[in-house]
Amino acid sequence: MSWMASARHGVREAPAGLALVQELLNTRATMHYGADLLLSADDAQRWLSEAINTWSRVSGLPAPTLLISSSDLRSLRRLRTTFENVILAAGQENLDGALPPADVPVSLVPDADGWVRMVPTGRGTRWLASALWAEALLAQQAGLWPRLKLCHNGDCRAAFFDTSRNNSGVWHDVSTCGNTANLRAFRERKRLMGGSGGQPQPPIVGPPSFR
Repeated sequence: MSWMASARHGVREAPAGLALVQELLNTRATMHYGADLLLSADDAQRWLSEAINTWSRVSGLPAPTLLISSSDLRSLRRLRTTFENVILAAGQENLDGALPPADVPVSLVPDADGWVRMVPTGRGTRWLASALWAEALLAQQAGLWPRLKLCHNGDCRAAFFDTSRNNSGVWHDVSTCGNTANLRAFRERKRLMGGSGGQPQPPIVGPPSFR
């Protein structure tokens, strides 16, 4: 059984190390895709071990052994909320107050070819925070960050990587969340028109999303 969080939503995995950020965001319980993976230490441990091993294969860096205790769960959920707010800020959605500083260390390590790499440092959840912020910065430098989005369906909020040509995607899946929103808007227009005699047009089923 896979414990990768993004696989539950059927979304396209973000490229390179950005997938680790997407994984954290998709641990949240949403709609019918599954429970919150950061509510119990056992679930969090299974998810984190698989996510870090996948990150290690992609990045070429060694994966540390992180053991999660019940006391770490609140820190993990707080870290998830922080990255949700960063994603929303990048999408120009209004947030209350300024975002807090990351306050995490990284090591700058030159390789045999003289290229400098950012290597996460720290212990436990501090290491995870270091890895996540490093990958966020690398994604921004590569121009990938604006394509990591949260589904506009407030009941879903799945993190997806938008592969549309003009980066205009707003739903993690048009056939589910997109049509749900269209149907809701249609019903609201019909209610507001009431006895005015006008007939609102039913929502049009959109094409499959780029996932």
